[in-house]
Amino acid sequence: MILFFALLFVAAAIAGACAFVIFWPLALVHLRDRHAEVRAGFGEGAFLKPAALGWLLSGRYRQVADPQFTGLATPARLSLMTILGGLACAGGLWLLSAVVPA
Repeated sequence: MILFFALLFVAAAIAGACAFVIFWPLALVHLRDRHAEVRAGFGEGAFLKPAALGWLLSGRYRQVADPQFTGLATPARLSLMTILGGLACAGGLWLLSAVVPA
């Protein structure tokens, strides 16, 4: 039963990845088109760069005073947190299943 719940957390992480793949590129394109100075700080190929992901995850994107951009970046941040949380919970339950006898 523990591994079933771990699998559900993996499914939640996959759902978060689907949302992330939709919203994060849209947010990056919006940055490129309207806030080039912010986008220039990430360099080329910012989709999976740790600096860009840390900027998104920490919520520093709110410093960009553009409600259209934050409307794209907020779901991207929530989906990134869903990915990380789902994988962390799945990993924790997997470790628990290795310790607890069946």
